[in-house]
Parts: sequence; C-alpha cells; structure tokens
Amino acid sequence: MLTLVTVPLTGPQFELNASRYTATITALGAGLRTLAHDGTPLVHCYQADELPPAAAGELLAPWPNRIDQGRYTFDGTDLQLALTEPARSTAIHGLTRWAMWSVTAQDRAAVTLRCAPHGVQGYPFSVGYEVTYRLSEGDGLTVTLTARNEGSRRAPYGNGFHPYLTAGTEFIDECELTLPAEEWLPLDDRGLPAGKPEPVDGTTADFRAARLIGDTVLDSALTGLQFGTDERAWAHLAGRGRRVSLWAGAGYRWLQVFTADPLPAARRRKAIAIEPMTCPPNAFATGEDLLVLDPGAEVTHSWGILAQ
Repeated sequence: MLTLVTVPLTGPQFELNASRYTATITALGAGLRTLAHDGTPLVHCYQADELPPAAAGELLAPWPNRIDQGRYTFDGTDLQLALTEPARSTAIHGLTRWAMWSVTAQDRAAVTLRCAPHGVQGYPFSVGYEVTYRLSEGDGLTVTLTARNEGSRRAPYGNGFHPYLTAGTEFIDECELTLPAEEWLPLDDRGLPAGKPEPVDGTTADFRAARLIGDTVLDSALTGLQFGTDERAWAHLAGRGRRVSLWAGAGYRWLQVFTADPLPAARRRKAIAIEPMTCPPNAFATGEDLLVLDPGAEVTHSWGILAQ
C-alpha cells in the first residue's frame, strides 16, 4: 500500500533555534513564517500549508511595493511586467516571492538560501540572490540579503521585507508605536506616489515620539530615516509590558507601515507591517532611490527584529 507524502504549499521548512528565540523560514520565497521569543510570537504567523497572507514575512525583490501598470523604461527599453495585483493594475512585491529557493547552508541557528539568476517577462536581467536568516540571544533575528548581477547587462534593483509585528495585544490599537521617519510620501488610492515626500509634522504618520496607535490608519511610505550611532534605524512596537523592535541597516531609506485595515477580520489590525525598503513605491518608473547593478556587481542589505 502506497503512503501518500504531502508537501506544504510553502515547501520545505527550516526551523531555527537560539536560546530563547525560534523561527521558521520557508523555501517558498525564502519567507519568514514564524518568529517567537520564549514561545511568544513576535510576528503574525501563518501555517506551512497556507500561502503567505497579505505578503506576511515575504522577501520582496527585485523591487518592493508597486509599479504602476507594471511599466517602466530602463536603458532606453520599454518593459512590461505581469500585473500581479490586477485590481489596482500594478506589479507588486517583485518576482522572487513565488520562487522555490534552495538551501546552501544550515545549522541550528541559521539558514542560507539562494535564488538562481533568471530572466522573466518584463525583467530580462540575470540577478541572483542569497539570504541568510540568523538567530542569536543578543541580537534576535538578523536577515542579510545579497543581490549579484550575474548577467551581461545592467539591472535595476531594489528590495524589501514584509514582516507583521505583534506585541501580544489583541489589536494594535492598544500598542505604542515609534518610527524613525522625518518624512512621508503621499499615496493615491492605488498605493502609488501622489506627490513628493513631505514632513511628518502634524500628520497621522508622525510617530517620532512613542504614542498610542489607537484608531490611526496607516498604509504609508516613510523616509528621512534617522540612524543611530549603531548605523541602524529603529522602529518599536510596545504593548502589555513587551516591546518588539525592528531595525533597518544602511541602504534602507524607506519604511512602508501598514495597519492592515483592509484585511479579513482574522488579521485586521491584529499586527502592523513595518517594511524596510531600499526604494519607494513605483521606483522602477520614477527612478527614485533605484539601485543599478552593473554586470558582476553585488549589493548587501541587513535588517532585524529584537524582543526587548
């Protein structure tokens, strides 16, 4: 009699453990499926046999956020990406989130996965990716992503990550939020830039000093990040005597902050997405903070999450 062996939708699972921290990384998209400290979740998790809801924990490359109509021009060539968000006529969150990544190294506390270079419709460039997730008692989770242009032509590039942080409250309304951003980018009803960055002073996006989220609704791209002496920009979510902190390292000039109001009830305002991004929405079209990788060039970015 044959035994049926099933494979979860998110592929092989890589379980990490370091002292009081645990995490699960998926082969699908090299995503962060779970992260906990002393058994208490730090991010809103999902099941291995469930596609990442609302991009939860996903790695976003070679662009984060949206591209208007999926169209852009690079080195004189007009290019058309698939519209992966049809309702808004945008190409959203890059190309690698639905690829199966291969593991190249693993131990109890860390895993490294690779996505081989390959061209796709609208992105005829051979960029390869390698990401390492590492846990440690002192630093919590550290994520390091390297992109390398292994092709013969220049390639446009950006990246981001999409964790939903939770501080253990039923709703984020009960939490205090701190964001290291001096400016916000007005967005239209399709999530695309509707102007230039403006000071956060006097706006609902001003969380430079910790304050209660309450009924504040955010789906905002923030910039003018303030980096400390450790060369990191820190965001904090605090509630019920717990604080979860996300840091973005050099090269991350933007944070997309999303209070999850449009999501189904099971996830609506249960956690807040704080997304480090190297560039803003529609950067392939506007060129703002867009990176260009020459043949053979590579670039590395790091970010992390810490329980405090």
